[in-house]
Amino acid sequence: MNTQASAPEAADPGPLELAEKGRRAGKEILLDRRLFMKFTAFGGCTDPQSAIKALEKEGVVGALYLDANDSQGIGLMVASEDPAFFVTGLRTVLNQGPFAEFAHKPEFDMLGRTYSIGYENDLEDTLFVKPRTKLTNPEHQWAVWYPLQRAKKFQTLPADHQRRILAEHGTLAKRYGAGGHAADVRLACHGLDKNDNDFIVGLLGPTLHPLSAIVQEMRKTEQTSQYLDSLGPFFIGKVAWQSKP
Repeated sequence: MNTQASAPEAADPGPLELAEKGRRAGKEILLDRRLFMKFTAFGGCTDPQSAIKALEKEGVVGALYLDANDSQGIGLMVASEDPAFFVTGLRTVLNQGPFAEFAHKPEFDMLGRTYSIGYENDLEDTLFVKPRTKLTNPEHQWAVWYPLQRAKKFQTLPADHQRRILAEHGTLAKRYGAGGHAADVRLACHGLDKNDNDFIVGLLGPTLHPLSAIVQEMRKTEQTSQYLDSLGPFFIGKVAWQSKP
């Protein structure tokens, strides 16, 4: 006779829901779609126009930047709802001339996805329209792209404390955005980043100084000073080409 007590069965969590969530008129809204964005950097590019022609021929959606820290460097951010594009159409472009002749800089590789926080009332706008508009806005001539790794202890904080910490960064974004100084693109890269980074951030604007200033201000926030393990590497570039908005 088996006298051992059987282990209690785990509660059934119900069907898995992977859709992005928002709220409209007090009700939850769902959208099981999101935009993927991939950043790649190269050296040895003496003719950016040849790269631009290759991107336009393939109909790539994104932006090409001249690397401020490398006189022959470029950076490419590409957006696609279908991540298969990165291993089909974009792969073809990058394996042919002129990109095949450039020197790939793997330290800048970034792959992320747009996401919702749960309170947005227009998920299409949050996940697709705003990120692509910011990326291809002709007024956004400068960009700083970088990954970040959040400290694991952040997840152990009470939910209210987490919200207060994130609200600090939200306030900064509003201040810089209100004056047209900077716009931000935030991407999640959990499980997509070879260095285990959690997020990718793009700071975009008409001039470079405000993008540096917002990073400087972020140093003082609770999240950056206490709950980040790493930031960067930072890619700083000026627009050489943007796909049509």
